[in-house]
Amino acid sequence: MLVYEYLPNKSLDLFLFDPMQSAVLDWPKRFHIINDFGMARSFGGNETGANTSRVVGTYGYMSPEYAIDGMFSVKSDVFSYGVLVLEIVSGKKNRGFSHRDHHHNLLGHAWMLHKEGRSLEFVDDYLGISQYLSEVQRSIHVGLLCVQQCPDDRPSMSSIVFMLGNEVELPQAKQPGFFTERDLFMAESLSSTNAPSSINQMTITLMEAR
Repeated sequence: MLVYEYLPNKSLDLFLFDPMQSAVLDWPKRFHIINDFGMARSFGGNETGANTSRVVGTYGYMSPEYAIDGMFSVKSDVFSYGVLVLEIVSGKKNRGFSHRDHHHNLLGHAWMLHKEGRSLEFVDDYLGISQYLSEVQRSIHVGLLCVQQCPDDRPSMSSIVFMLGNEVELPQAKQPGFFTERDLFMAESLSSTNAPSSINQMTITLMEAR
């Protein structure tokens, strides 16, 4: 599984998720880190798969098939890598992520913006990306390919490294794992109405024998 102990001066997460320190990580540095992690994982060997009754890992990075069924393979590692990519681009953690307009996690937020053609809104506010739009959008797209629900849909690490380093046409991403939709229109209607609310009351009668 992927770890954050990467940078010599403390760990990546202490820089990435700190409002003051994150400005140090400009886009070239972040893209370099994404590629270094990808290169490291592409030499992981020909792992097939395993089934375990004891799931051990970091919440927010575990793939659905591993977290739920204990099924682990190289595609589970791809899922973890995809989460990391999306965190590096956005500067936000997947676990504990919240948004005022919905209740999705970071993966769901990236997926919604991607479907609406608004992927650049996903990028960390501290990044100046005007010169790197293609790299940024490609990184988000590749990250979403990595976190697809079905393991067979996720690319191999060698394919990921190739897609990150070359201007190639990317396959269409499917819905990410741990993504659940809710009715935003209904939620907004309930929260915005000014009408007084009423409480439905119900009486329950217990029948007892004499």
